[in-house]
Amino acid sequence: MSDQDAVPQTQQTDRPTANAMRRALKRARDGVALDVTEAAVLLQARGADLDDLTASAARVRDAGLEAAGRPGVITYSKSVFIPLTRLCRDKCHYCTFVTVPGKLRREGHGMFMSQDEVLDIARKGAELGCKEALITLGDKPEDRWPEAREWLDAHGYDDTIAYVRAISIRILEETGLLPHLNPGVLSWTDFQRLKPVAPSMGMMLETTATRLWSEPGMPHYGSPDKEPAVRLRVLEDAGRSSVPFTSGLLIGIGETYEERAESLFALRRVARSYHGVQELIIQNFRAKPDTAMRGMPDAELDDLVATVAVARHIMGPSGNLQAPPNLVDGEYTRLIGAGIDDWGGVSPVTIDHVNPEKPWPKLEELAEQSATAGFELRERLCVYPEFVTRGEPWLDPRLLPHVRALADPETGLAVPDAPVVGRPWQEPDEGYVAASGRTDLHRTIDTDGRTSDRRDDFDEVYGDWEALREQAAPGMVPSRIDGDVREALAVAADDPTRLTDDQALALLHADGPALDALCGIADDIRKTVNGDDVTYIVTRNINFTNVCYTGCRFCAFAQRRTDADAYTLSLDQVADRAQQAWEVGAVEVCMQGGIHPDLPGTAYFDIAKAVKERVPGMHVHAFSPMEVVNGATRTGMSIREWLTAAREAGLDSIPGTAAEILDDEVRWILTKGKLPTATWIEVIKTAHELGIRSSSTMMYGHVDQPRHWLGHLRTLAGIQQETGGFTEFVTLPFIHTNAPVYLAGIARPGPTTRDNRAVTAMARILLHPHIPNIQTSWVKLGTEGAAEMLRSGANDLGGTLMEETISRMAGSSYGSYKSVKDLIAVADAADRPAKPRTTLYGAVPEERVRAAAASDGHLPELLPVLED
Repeated sequence: MSDQDAVPQTQQTDRPTANAMRRALKRARDGVALDVTEAAVLLQARGADLDDLTASAARVRDAGLEAAGRPGVITYSKSVFIPLTRLCRDKCHYCTFVTVPGKLRREGHGMFMSQDEVLDIARKGAELGCKEALITLGDKPEDRWPEAREWLDAHGYDDTIAYVRAISIRILEETGLLPHLNPGVLSWTDFQRLKPVAPSMGMMLETTATRLWSEPGMPHYGSPDKEPAVRLRVLEDAGRSSVPFTSGLLIGIGETYEERAESLFALRRVARSYHGVQELIIQNFRAKPDTAMRGMPDAELDDLVATVAVARHIMGPSGNLQAPPNLVDGEYTRLIGAGIDDWGGVSPVTIDHVNPEKPWPKLEELAEQSATAGFELRERLCVYPEFVTRGEPWLDPRLLPHVRALADPETGLAVPDAPVVGRPWQEPDEGYVAASGRTDLHRTIDTDGRTSDRRDDFDEVYGDWEALREQAAPGMVPSRIDGDVREALAVAADDPTRLTDDQALALLHADGPALDALCGIADDIRKTVNGDDVTYIVTRNINFTNVCYTGCRFCAFAQRRTDADAYTLSLDQVADRAQQAWEVGAVEVCMQGGIHPDLPGTAYFDIAKAVKERVPGMHVHAFSPMEVVNGATRTGMSIREWLTAAREAGLDSIPGTAAEILDDEVRWILTKGKLPTATWIEVIKTAHELGIRSSSTMMYGHVDQPRHWLGHLRTLAGIQQETGGFTEFVTLPFIHTNAPVYLAGIARPGPTTRDNRAVTAMARILLHPHIPNIQTSWVKLGTEGAAEMLRSGANDLGGTLMEETISRMAGSSYGSYKSVKDLIAVADAADRPAKPRTTLYGAVPEERVRAAAASDGHLPELLPVLED
């Protein structure tokens, strides 16, 4: 027998003792939190013990339904099952859904269902009142099958996800059904591409037992997408992206009871961290002919019932649990009694293509069986009621009209007789939004301040603070290390490029005389590379909106559209501010904003065009990598296509912000939904390849440690050696005062003076000779702090800014504007001359220098002239 034909056997464990079972059952009855060991014991409950377990689980479920406002209700979704492609790069040993190209051809099928085939099924479903289009497909078939790649190329799709997005839009527009997407393993960027076209998505975790994937003969061996760590990352990315997500377990595939319990706790951890798991499916394994696991026994019904009950206790009253009704052999009341509250998708049109031998029950039968158990069967949408009523950020604005047309606004459940008809899917308002809110915030943040220190949805929008505290604990107090600082200093002075990571870490921890020596070495390198001139730029920041639902936990700038401090500038207001800046000598506008759900992906082009049309000579330095990805995914363009279009619209360079710390260990504490490190790097490299240069940044002093700073700086140096596209490196000390992650008691209160000096000096040393310019931030450090950094390796002071809202909203006390004379004074404090520059560190035209000098010192009086 080959490895592929081996049949995994469930590893036997010793039956729990009667005492262990009694203790675990009592804890379950008393509502005490279970641990993995106790859960594994309860998974083996049978007979009277199982009756005891299910009774307590049912009480937990009933409490949750009562709290949700739907007591005595069990739900289902009326759906059609659309197997978009049965090709897959994985080789799961129990699967009959997946096939091969030759078999599809022999049966007269294409590699993918055509759009007409999909729409035919969807229309039939709409005629019968179905509201969900369950789109299921194999993982990345083009990576394994040339025939799949050829089909996608012939039909104009870059990849399978592009086809899923396109067909989802047609389903929405032409049938009115709501797509629920099961495309397998998705990246963070994939979620951004698909979220605007589907209210919900899903992927079964199945198990966290790595051996079932890594060992020959196990069910997931040879299937790259079934690695548990990969699948857990998908669940976390769904939560970070605020996507209502379905997951669950497949039981009886060879896992132990301990492994099954561990899988349930992993699901609970993700659910609590992001509040985005809308339901868990507990599915029992069924052996199928013509598969490697055809000789494996089916999971027993008692096993399924016990797992549902344990899952209910672990997930708690607010969790939604489903058992597929066509796989329970008619034992509906036992599953209801174990704690489920949902039957999943049931179709009057299509078969269950994953379990084709098991037909769906009739809805009348399901309603009757539910009533027998004392429950009313009610229809829901593919997206659960809780997310319907939550609205943003869980539902994209382009989907809201589609969902609201089918949902009861009070309960979030489906309106059974709602007309299921196609509706336009389009960018919100088909263009840039009108000005709104506190558009004078750039001025009044310095006079009136912010309305409150936190958003009204502080406790919900950022995820679970308790889970974050546990995750962030290692970074709260940076660890000290022992290292030969003297030897490291000698290497840094002789040849910084020879510094090992251990030596660099020793220097990042330097203090006292060693820190003074380090800063002296960095300053010597600065003098050799840049001379004594301290450069600055006459620029204006334009933060065109602060409406954002990304959930960055360090950001005090972002507001909901209904918050008192929220605002969005019109295109005319953006252009007016750029023109004002030009009139007082600016050579650049730096434009960034929140990820506003109502702004179309083309809004960034409109902003760049508005500035260039008003002030053709202005350098447009705009749009962080997060904004680039947002624009690309909203328009359906690739990052390269979007950046090319942005350059054609007037974009000259991009800020290398949204970097924070380029280490996902820290990144996922700092932010709920921002782009991961790999995507930031992809955007930056693509921009550089297109000739669009960028700055680079690092925000430090929160939940990070010096080892993270080192990794970040090494990453930037590596990119620069490859592309040469960075103009400078900007140090961004964390401003803690109003930052949510600090208010929640998780982050440190910003970096110390020692940290600032060490980071500045080591940036100069570690980035030498690749990035020649090191910028310090006067808006975050003030005059004296910035002068100290100029003595520690920095050569640039950044810009006049003219307005600055992001740091001021966070609590920076150093204002929003510095005149040219103010910046010269900072350089004077470091005993250095000052010199203006352009964005790309070139010479400033004499006409611009004269314009800046003529208006210098009068600038604050000129700024707040906009009529809102």
